[in-house]
Amino acid sequence: MTMHFTVTCVAAALTIFAIQSSKAAEPSPLKISVFDFELDDRSAGGGIIGQDAIDTENLKLSTEEARNMLAASGRYSIVDTGSVASEVNSAGGIQRCNGCDGPLAKKLGSDQSMVGVITRVNRTEYTLQILVRDTQTGAVISNHFTGLRMGANYAWPRGVKWLMNNEILAQRAQ
Repeated sequence: MTMHFTVTCVAAALTIFAIQSSKAAEPSPLKISVFDFELDDRSAGGGIIGQDAIDTENLKLSTEEARNMLAASGRYSIVDTGSVASEVNSAGGIQRCNGCDGPLAKKLGSDQSMVGVITRVNRTEYTLQILVRDTQTGAVISNHFTGLRMGANYAWPRGVKWLMNNEILAQRAQ
């Protein structure tokens, strides 16, 4: 009876040790600041027709898609960028601030920053670029682009999902 009890105790201890060891081996999630995605309207009407409420909503949905996918991967912890939004805006936006995302994300305690720019070619064609930067060095870790077409602004979140699945999240999983 005591031999069986001893074997059971040893087995239980080894199981607990194995669970703790596997948890210890898992890297902690990287802190990433995902800045609000922006629109670069280079279409013929870009200088005449400004960004409208539908564009703004689809940019918001695109940013949320990226944040949600990063968080769901378990590899990232999302850091709120709201407290530095005025600094981005005063610099002319993420597209014109000369890499301000890295230092601002570092200020927020992030390991990495992410920015996204959707370029409208015309009303049914767009391109998407998502750039990830190391906040300590300022080095670009990932710079992915897609020229997805046909879908106008309602397709922007779908383009983000494609690029996240096929490039950004796939890159680190390998």
